[in-house]
Amino acid sequence: MKILISEIPDEGLELTIDETLESDVIKLVSPVKGQLSIRKIMPEVVIQGEITASAEHECSRCLKNYTSEISAPIIVTYHPAEELKAEGKCEIREDELETGFYFGDELELTELLKEQILLNVSMKPLCSETCKGICPKCGTDLNVNKCSCTLDKTDSRLEGLKELKELLRRE
Repeated sequence: MKILISEIPDEGLELTIDETLESDVIKLVSPVKGQLSIRKIMPEVVIQGEITASAEHECSRCLKNYTSEISAPIIVTYHPAEELKAEGKCEIREDELETGFYFGDELELTELLKEQILLNVSMKPLCSETCKGICPKCGTDLNVNKCSCTLDKTDSRLEGLKELKELLRRE
């Protein structure tokens, strides 16, 4: 979805988003929907709004697939790419994290939508907060069945410290 910057009216542009997007990183199972407000404050273009989509995830505890709703607030300011050439290399400050760049007279919204959805995906997806996961020994889904495995809570890398503790206790 491309926007021509020269065609954005002075009062701004209100867009209703209903786009089917493909991503190599996340499986979206619904179109991306939402409302965007685009304002031109020359030479900047400010985009604000919110988008939502449903995505399929794999639970990081039990490894089952589940679907959840992703809601992504958007506040991005686009500058002309020519500004980059004039400044040379520089460090990005925290207040510039919501900054993008456009080339020529076109602004590509598809990449913005993908980026914002990805930024709002949980780093550790869980099918539920109470998910018990799987047994590390036998692989049983602990949400469904109990297993009879006894788990040694001691990290094998700490065995040397256990021996040292016993030695100090005897002295």
